[in-house]
Amino acid sequence: MTENEERATLAELGGRVRAWRARRGMTRKQLANDSGLSERFLADVETGKGNVSINSLEAAARALNITILDLLQDAPKPALARVHSLLARLDDGQLDQAYTLLATSFGLADAKGREKRIALVGLRGAGKSTLGEQLAKDRGVPFIELDREIEREAGTSMSEILLLHGQAGYRRYERRALLRIAEEHADGVVMTTGGSIVSERETFDLLQSHFYCVWVKASPEEHMTRVVAQGDMRPFDSTRGATNEALDDIRRILASREPLYARADAVVDTAARTVKQSLKDLERAVP
Repeated sequence: MTENEERATLAELGGRVRAWRARRGMTRKQLANDSGLSERFLADVETGKGNVSINSLEAAARALNITILDLLQDAPKPALARVHSLLARLDDGQLDQAYTLLATSFGLADAKGREKRIALVGLRGAGKSTLGEQLAKDRGVPFIELDREIEREAGTSMSEILLLHGQAGYRRYERRALLRIAEEHADGVVMTTGGSIVSERETFDLLQSHFYCVWVKASPEEHMTRVVAQGDMRPFDSTRGATNEALDDIRRILASREPLYARADAVVDTAARTVKQSLKDLERAVP
């Protein structure tokens, strides 16, 4: 491998690590804490400057709750490769149909009562909780926040789950909570989910097989404004430069997750809409 080829490989690998981190909604500091790697080392990796070992790649992959094969994008098993070659010819709408057909034909999805269980997905600040609570009240069904149910499942707070078990442990509790909620609320429920749930392929597939999913979206500026209005200043600094950086982070996260959010059954855009208008849009979007 020539020096130029090596630089290109490192840059490509760094881009993949950065893209997976954006999908997960993790800061570089969080990834460093979960993986045991230094923040400076990860910065070098993401910019294509780091001399990466297999061990460090495995540590980063575990913290991102993926396999090292996912990170390196190795070829799938031959049978999967044949299926993938067929699916690659389909557009996004056809892929959604193919997913539903496969899940139903092979008993991989519990479609019974799915449309009675509504799940709102989207980034924080889109209006999921406000709209979800009102929709549940109008439909006469319980309103649930998945994050609180995950804490109930684990018997501890969200921060403690991540501290003790990392992203992989958090996702295990998340899947358990989803299955329990689907079983306990067969007659109907409205549930809000965390913004990063769509980046976990297995978890999002599980969610879609048991819930009718609606993407509640907004512009990056509105996401930020609403979060600040709620008094949650954790992601932001009071300085103008830091605020601009936070807004750029939101734009990157939205851009990386948009194709995933778009897999939802319906979309409700709350940009420049009042709560009353958005609620009407949501009511029209659900079965």
